[in-house]
Amino acid sequence: MTLYRVSGDSPIIKYLGEAAENGKQVTVLVEVKARFDEENNIYWAQELEKAGCHVIYGLVGLKTHCKLTLVVRREEDGIRRYMHMGTGNYNDSTARFYTDMGILTANAEMGIDASNIFNMLSGYSEPPNFYELIIAPMFLKPTLLDLIKDEAKAARKGKAASIKMKMNSLSDVDMIEALYAASQAGVKIELIVRGICCLKPGVEGLSENIEVHSIVDRLLEHSRIYEFYANGAKLLFLSSADLMHRNLKRRVELMFPVKDEAVKAKIEREFDGMFHDNVKTRKLGSDGVYQKLDKRGKPALNIQETLIEQASRKMALSRTDSGRENRSFSPMTAFNEEGE
Repeated sequence: MTLYRVSGDSPIIKYLGEAAENGKQVTVLVEVKARFDEENNIYWAQELEKAGCHVIYGLVGLKTHCKLTLVVRREEDGIRRYMHMGTGNYNDSTARFYTDMGILTANAEMGIDASNIFNMLSGYSEPPNFYELIIAPMFLKPTLLDLIKDEAKAARKGKAASIKMKMNSLSDVDMIEALYAASQAGVKIELIVRGICCLKPGVEGLSENIEVHSIVDRLLEHSRIYEFYANGAKLLFLSSADLMHRNLKRRVELMFPVKDEAVKAKIEREFDGMFHDNVKTRKLGSDGVYQKLDKRGKPALNIQETLIEQASRKMALSRTDSGRENRSFSPMTAFNEEGE
């Protein structure tokens, strides 16, 4: 498991220690250079070592920012790998007020990739290639640039092309230039950037096909989502990485595809809903000023409230049906152009 930010009284640390004490082989990468959490992380790393966990501290010169858990089990039909990959830290405190996404999978090729990542982080070996998972600093930036260029090529041929991205910050020069070039080629680009955005949308001849939204509400928007039209195939990825130079070149980051069609459709509906939020969204203008959206004649849509209400209804129904709490989220219905 990789741990970037650990809370002051982490149940994750407790259960990792119990697993080691029960005879499981437990390897934990604790990032001791996580800003503002250095002292806390060092303390928990020492506690894990006392419990019998194998603690590693990452690679020289790189912060490990990916969020990855791998469970390897010997089952009746052989060895099986289970993975959780997410956009947010394994931190029970911030999980209460950050919005994040993740997937739980037993995909065999992703499992091999996950094993290779931990072999790399522990210094055991450096894998020559990966099947499904895309990591920084080696492959993430080139992969994203290629995907953006593919959309631009399609647009120049008169084909449908679009890019939708959500991140905390956008400042990497190469990524911004690639998005500008795609816009000039005719690609429709929709971005949700919560914080720093060094790209200027809506500039004639440069970025008139780019829109930038920012959602600031009671929960901190933290998920990173990257979607490409890909001639109708719609490639959808989740990631731990923002499009900043530090994330793409100086950190170990992870981007992973969403392959299950039901999960993919669910994320796409929620992602589409974020672009239709007209209550807590601000739109970035070409002058660098954020403005509220004009919602005159349109029904108000607060995406966070909508998802919270859906989750609450699902939990209430689950308690009624089974007598126990279920924390899964129900899919959002499709939105029309008015955000309904």
